[in-house]
Amino acid sequence: MSDQQELEKIISEINLYKNQAETLQQQIDAIQGSLTEIEILEATIEDITKKDSFETLVPVGAGAFMNAKIDKTNEVIMSIGAGVAVSKTIEEAKTTVEEQKNELNNTLNKLLDNLQKISQIVSQLSPKAEELMAKVQGIPQGQF
Repeated sequence: MSDQQELEKIISEINLYKNQAETLQQQIDAIQGSLTEIEILEATIEDITKKDSFETLVPVGAGAFMNAKIDKTNEVIMSIGAGVAVSKTIEEAKTTVEEQKNELNNTLNKLLDNLQKISQIVSQLSPKAEELMAKVQGIPQGQF
């Protein structure tokens, strides 16, 4: 294989890994957003359990809100997916939220690990690509 062909192969690999890294980063950002939402939910559930009733703002669409009073603070309606929601006690809701948080953290750790591996591969391929680029362009080593 010629130096030019090898260079093209390495550049292609680097670009592929960079695209994978970008996709992983988008997934990481989405999971971090979900974790933030879960932390807000945890704080809200904690606040609710300390009160018999409370007032809040309820979104009614198009950026508009209405004041509402919540009198039933011993249960939470939670989405379980596919457009289905179920009523759960505060303790059940806390357990569900903790499970979701653990699952998201596990997924996040796997994605971060994969991103790190890809970064290591790219950092290993880059010097080889630079060396071949210099060789193909006829630049003496150490001057590229």
